[in-house]
Amino acid sequence: MNKFNSLDKSYLEQRKIAHEICRLFAKSPSKGNLKRIKGLFFHSGESVIIEAGFHCDYGSQIHIGDRTFININCTVLDTPISEGTINIGSDCLIGPNVQLLAVSHAVNPTERLNKENFTAPIIIGNNVWIGAGVIVLAGITIGDNAVVGAGSVVTKNVTANTVVVGNPAVKIKDI
Repeated sequence: MNKFNSLDKSYLEQRKIAHEICRLFAKSPSKGNLKRIKGLFFHSGESVIIEAGFHCDYGSQIHIGDRTFININCTVLDTPISEGTINIGSDCLIGPNVQLLAVSHAVNPTERLNKENFTAPIIIGNNVWIGAGVIVLAGITIGDNAVVGAGSVVTKNVTANTVVVGNPAVKIKDI
């Protein structure tokens, strides 16, 4: 995992701008406000649908493929540095209240006092279905065609063409 200090003035300003755009979209999920949300991203593919309540910290390291659907109240804790990239493939279904958390903090209490953040990428393959209320932690890769059952906490990589469920998420079957 790589470190960055989210209290740096430039990062505070970037977050303030992104949060305001997200707030506007939450209040009024119009086409114009959706365009502003997508404008934050490094890349947003064709026919991407994002429902109201979407929240991100920066947006600049978010990549979304074509025809992906993101349901209500999705939280993406992304970073302003490339080591915290969040890649969501094409044809994905992201359920309501999903959290993609590419940011973490030190477990050691002394280190945590420095307020530094740790970051690692999240990579979601193509045609992935992430059920309602799922939490995906930093450094996770979810392979193509995988299904993550509602309410799961993904702490380890998910192999392509599998179904995982639970806290922590475990494989229950191949597709």
